Amino acid sequence: MALATDLIGDRWTLLILREALYGVVRYDDMRADLGAPRSMLTDRLSKLVDTGLMTRQPYQEPGSRTRQAYVLTPSGKALALPLLALMEWSDEHVRTSPRTVEMIDTETGQPVSIRPVTAQGEVIPLTRVTLKPVRST
Repeated sequence: MALATDLIGDRWTLLILREALYGVVRYDDMRADLGAPRSMLTDRLSKLVDTGLMTRQPYQEPGSRTRQAYVLTPSGKALALPLLALMEWSDEHVRTSPRTVEMIDTETGQPVSIRPVTAQGEVIPLTRVTLKPVRST
């Protein structure tokens, strides 16, 4: 957990990752959505690229110069699950205003949630989960 927090543990980085998961990949769009200072956004995006969570992808609007989009790598996309779990926790324990986003199954339209699942696919209550140190041999 500490290593992950070192990579993504500040507010701005989490918000940038959230934007990317929403499909916002252009610098100016991120900046407008987040109200982020340019220097901070540039710094965080560079760090996310350097750590392999995002990659730069060139794009060009007609009549404009080539610019860079910031796209999640497979490693960055894999952060969706822990970020959704964090969102769900916040909705349940912190949020005081109505939710603005729901997790929905695209095939059924039904709400979904993040829950512990055994290797056999059984959903179990969190009270049955414990953290066990792995001993190296």
